[in-house]
Parts: sequence; C-alpha cells; structure tokens
Amino acid sequence: MAKKSEAELPETTNGFSFGNFIQGIKEELEKVVWPSRKQIVSESAAVLLMVALSASLIYLVDGFFGWAAKQVF
Repeated sequence: MAKKSEAELPETTNGFSFGNFIQGIKEELEKVVWPSRKQIVSESAAVLLMVALSASLIYLVDGFFGWAAKQVF
C-alpha cells in the first residue's frame, strides 16, 4: 500500500480552532437525514401513547399493591 505524500495529509494543529469546529458541525449536519413532518407526528403520537399506557399500568399495579397491603396489614 503506497503512503500518502505529505501534501495529501491534512494539516494538524495542537490547539483548538473555533472556525474548524463550526465548519465540522456544518459538514456533519449536511450528512443528517432529517425525518418528514408526517414521520415526526406519527412517531411522537406513538411515544405519547406508550407513555400514557405505561403510566396507566403503573398506576393500576400501584393501586393493587396498595390495596393488598391494606388487606394484609
């Protein structure tokens, strides 16, 4: 495998460069595949439904164990 010449290697610096940081952010955001509005709405609805169902189940189980504890004690 041939080595890259020094001209092809990226220049490295030991310090932090804010300009390079912002440029890197822009490059990475261009790679992001953003969801459509329809997909966001449907997935948000699914999350809210699951949270509501989970909260309801926890409420019912807690109520049952509270009732059972009152019966025992």
